[in-house]
Amino acid sequence: MTVLILTCEQDVTADMVVAQLHRRGAPLVRFDPGDLPGEGALSAEYVRGEFRGYLSTGGRVVSMDGLRSIWVRRPGEPAAHAPEPSPWLSAETGQALYGMLDCTAARWMNERGAAARARLKPWQLRTAHHSGFPVPATVVTTYPRVAQQFADQYRHVVVKAVSGRPPGDPPMALPTTLVPSDADFSEVAAGPTLLQRYIAKSADIRLTAVGEELFAARKTAEPGQVDGRFGDTGHTWKPVEPPARVRRAVARYMELARLAYGAFDFAEDAEGTWWFLECNQGGQFGFIELETEQPIADAVAGWLAAPGETG
Repeated sequence: MTVLILTCEQDVTADMVVAQLHRRGAPLVRFDPGDLPGEGALSAEYVRGEFRGYLSTGGRVVSMDGLRSIWVRRPGEPAAHAPEPSPWLSAETGQALYGMLDCTAARWMNERGAAARARLKPWQLRTAHHSGFPVPATVVTTYPRVAQQFADQYRHVVVKAVSGRPPGDPPMALPTTLVPSDADFSEVAAGPTLLQRYIAKSADIRLTAVGEELFAARKTAEPGQVDGRFGDTGHTWKPVEPPARVRRAVARYMELARLAYGAFDFAEDAEGTWWFLECNQGGQFGFIELETEQPIADAVAGWLAAPGETG
């Protein structure tokens, strides 16, 4: 049985998992949807109630009934590398590829429908509440008056993107930013704005969940630091044991979200409380493994290579 990895060519994190799969002797095919059609090819037949499908790349062919698991890592846009790419060709190719893969009994990390919903920040916040996480007070609004009232109530608030990094080349960075006390909220009407109560943190926490395995790492924050993704604090990530309450909440969140993999970000305050910020269903873990030596890639490889239940 074969592991299918959907990702782009330059993906160091995927390279780490591929190495562990090779160590385990697990057959795998690495495929970039951007190479279809062209370097990649597919064929699916639906005849007399039977389904047969095949995917090939680099001279290798994998049968759909021979797939053990599918890891949706960082796949390119379907048909992105075609001689004459177009939105129509991308739509056609995506329908053909993912429609065929959805017909298999393979296990997904993560299943596409669940992953699409899990990307939605407002849905994440509500699910985090239901899971038992402490979540900073948050508002998403296009009403300037509501934004002003929220800022007046909580005094220290930050503004962050609802959807994450916007598309573009070169990519644009939108760090979480502390809102000044004299801010003018009139421009909130121009687009949905996410405001959140500022957590004065002592550390950033990244917790990587791979199935039932949890790998937590802590990096000390500088006084007044807002967004730990930007700027060098001089501190490094170190392994940390997640509290029992967090373990239970993570398990509940993963169940509600129907995820096999999730990268959770927390802000730890002076009292040691881990405040939920977000869960990235496709978040990076390579930088954490390199600094902490936690065997996250091996855990991912183990989940992908395990017999497990399919479907």
